[in-house]
Amino acid sequence: MTVSILHRITGGAITVVGLAVLSWWLMAIAGGEESFARFASFIWFERLGIPWVIVALSLLTWAFFQHLFSGLRHIVLDTGAGYELRVNKFWAIMTIPASALAAAVSLYLIMGVGK
Repeated sequence: MTVSILHRITGGAITVVGLAVLSWWLMAIAGGEESFARFASFIWFERLGIPWVIVALSLLTWAFFQHLFSGLRHIVLDTGAGYELRVNKFWAIMTIPASALAAAVSLYLIMGVGK
């Protein structure tokens, strides 16, 4: 039940925030080079000194992977497989650490820490 609720919450968050970032990106493109440069500097971690930006980007990355893995689980369930209680519970629980690990690895690679 918890993973199902998380799936709905992350889907809504990704939709709202994704639409906001897409709108901001389109306005930055329409605003010219200076406007786009300001957008790019914010998005590409040049302002990582601001803690809430780091937290927000980390949570959005986790939300993306949580929604992805939960969605993949639902696709498998739609085929009729994985309905046994033990198997279903195992894969539901595994979406949480898998999404945390995928988000951590992605942020590690994106931020260039490994370079």
